[in-house]
Amino acid sequence: MEILSRVAGSFAGLWRHRRRPHNDEHISRNHANADDREPNAYQVAKYLQCNPEFLDTYVMDEIQLEQLERWMIRKTQRSRKVTQSVSKNGRKTSLSRWKFCVHADKRQMLQDLIHSLQLRPTKMHVLWELASCICSAVNADGFRLYLTDASDADALHLCLSNSFIDENGDPKPLRIKSDAAIPNYVAKTREPIRFSKGDDDQRFNKDVLDKSEMAHVMCQPIVYPDGSLVAVLELWRRDCGSPFYEEDEEIGCSYLVWGGIAIHYAHLNLVGLKQRKLNDFLLAVVKSIFQDMVSMDMLVSKVMNFAQRLVDADRASLFLVDSKSKELYATIFDVGCDEKTAMNENENELNKAPKEIRFPLGTGIAGQVAMTGEILNIVDAYADSRFNRTIDQITGYKTESILCMPIFIRGNIIGVVQMVNKRSGYFSKEDEEAFEMFAVYCGLALHHAKLYDKIRRSEQKYRVALEVLSYHNTCSESEVEHCLVEGIPLKIPGIDSYDFSPFVIDDFQKAIYSVFMFKDLFGLSRFDKTSLIRFTLTVKKNYRRVPYHNWTHGFSVANTMYSIIKNCPHVFRPNECLALFIGSLCHDLDHRGKNNKFMLDTESPLAAIYSTSTMEHHHFNQTVTILQQEGHNIFSKLNSNEYKQVLSLIKHCILATDLALFFPNKDKLSKLVDNEQFSWTVAEHRMLIQTIAMTGADLSASAKPWAVQTETVKVIFAEFYDQGDEEKKAGRQPIAMMDRDQPEQQAASQLGFLNGICIPCYTLLHRLIPETKPMLTMCNENLERWQQISHDNQKKAQQQS
Repeated sequence: MEILSRVAGSFAGLWRHRRRPHNDEHISRNHANADDREPNAYQVAKYLQCNPEFLDTYVMDEIQLEQLERWMIRKTQRSRKVTQSVSKNGRKTSLSRWKFCVHADKRQMLQDLIHSLQLRPTKMHVLWELASCICSAVNADGFRLYLTDASDADALHLCLSNSFIDENGDPKPLRIKSDAAIPNYVAKTREPIRFSKGDDDQRFNKDVLDKSEMAHVMCQPIVYPDGSLVAVLELWRRDCGSPFYEEDEEIGCSYLVWGGIAIHYAHLNLVGLKQRKLNDFLLAVVKSIFQDMVSMDMLVSKVMNFAQRLVDADRASLFLVDSKSKELYATIFDVGCDEKTAMNENENELNKAPKEIRFPLGTGIAGQVAMTGEILNIVDAYADSRFNRTIDQITGYKTESILCMPIFIRGNIIGVVQMVNKRSGYFSKEDEEAFEMFAVYCGLALHHAKLYDKIRRSEQKYRVALEVLSYHNTCSESEVEHCLVEGIPLKIPGIDSYDFSPFVIDDFQKAIYSVFMFKDLFGLSRFDKTSLIRFTLTVKKNYRRVPYHNWTHGFSVANTMYSIIKNCPHVFRPNECLALFIGSLCHDLDHRGKNNKFMLDTESPLAAIYSTSTMEHHHFNQTVTILQQEGHNIFSKLNSNEYKQVLSLIKHCILATDLALFFPNKDKLSKLVDNEQFSWTVAEHRMLIQTIAMTGADLSASAKPWAVQTETVKVIFAEFYDQGDEEKKAGRQPIAMMDRDQPEQQAASQLGFLNGICIPCYTLLHRLIPETKPMLTMCNENLERWQQISHDNQKKAQQQS
């Protein structure tokens, strides 16, 4: 009647604004005056009571849905009882006060639901609240909740009922496997069911409800938003109640729409909490394992202790795989945290001197896991034929449940962790998932522990090797004494000439002359004479006996740099001169007679260490290694800043001898000179002229007199041919100038070398340092000689053809 009154009131209000037109064919002109009179609400209500069909048609056609919903909300709120439904123990249920209908205040319902989830966001609590709410909304006498089992998706378990709550008013879960026909059918089909005693339904027996107090049943599936089943809700009424109708089913479905979201939220919250705990645990594992990685045994003990805590196991064992012998082995076998199961005295002795346990792959549970790579979760160990009872018989310990999992690194099984006897129940699927993640960190830790052991052993081997190498690659004290006794000459005629020949003196004299040049340039006030001699003799010893890049070449380059500095005393600053001379002396230390391309092509270990300027980086590192040896640091009296600056400049100078860098350096410097932008005050410009000076000194054999030039070319090609032979052995065809079967290419290759590199280098050097003109002049003379030889070779070839 209240809704009718509201409609009548609306009709009365609308009457004032919606009069029919005067030409309406359905209204007589005789009743025009009557139409002008406004009916009161009573008259309209009386008319609507007598004409319900008109009311129904008018409401359906004319009233907006929003207006109807507002009416229904006001109607529901006015008629709702203030009292709340109270459960048997007096606990108030926040959700069960909602008497649902299709026009209920959904916003308020959702707010209350969110508030409930914030207070207790657990899956069980949400399910219980939701079931209680629906039970109250449809006026059912009771409910039961059947939950799915993660380990058996086809089985339902009676888990919650409105009859079972604990002292705090929380749902008390049961674990009773159910064979109820109707809930199981709903679980399989995901379809709601309504059933009453005596109903003729082919899906169920007529007497399915005879043995219970339930006369009428309604079952509905509760699903996650993705459609997976959470539970089945069973609502029931006694004989005195009416059957469940379609409206009851709609009410339940409407609740379950929101309830599914709430359950999903609760599930995500639970997963998040568990994941956070697991992450915190794994973080503690990583910190502990990687911060205190002392030994493999210590790491194994930590891994097993953490594993026990993770799955609440009584004992733990970790076996490593020996891939060579196809065995599992362990030195720390059975770790437990129970004082009552402590080792006896004999076992304590074994702990002091642990014995290694070994057994073949495929033996026992751990052996099976190591062989197959599959996780084994065994509830009853003695009922499993793969279980080896021998250990239990020896120790007297009873194994009941086992969780055994492989540890992988790069797809290979490196170990197996075996957990024994979960303290509360059995190892679950969640234990497996958590432990599987833990096993990843175990694998990393074990892998790094092995690497750490290898590195530690390699470090000791390296120290031994370094001691051996330093003994054999360091000059002897007798050589130092011999040099000191012979003394450093006060003067060496012609040594500062660009024409000086390195072939006129022996290797020991070259070392004496090198010390003389150093002393002549820098004096000995800031350098120790004995250290200088020892350093020079060791540098001599570290040049290999290859045809060209040997000690003679190193001395010759240092002599040319000495001549440049000596003849141009004010061009370079003191520390630059020091770096240029030492860099020249050491620029080819430990050269193997092969170029950088060969090192890359053959995948040399040096190429793996230095991807660019391979040999040049190695030469610098050898220089630093010699400086670090006892009694060899010629820069020990320099202050810290000077020491760093000199070392940096030495590296710059040695790397500049890579001909691959010559061309970009030449182009940059030539552009500056051509544009008259070069300045000796700009640090970058000074660095560029240093690189050109280093290249000029390195190629100085091309600027020596013809006799020295030809002798040098002879050993250069001997080294080239050695590399070409190695390339042929590797199945590659060497370039023409490195092929000993093409000796006629020597003159042509020298022409290309002089024209393409040497002449441009000395021309640019002469423009900036005019005192280097003799090098350019001699290089041009040698070029003419090679041109003549090339011309003669061509004539001979033409005559022979």
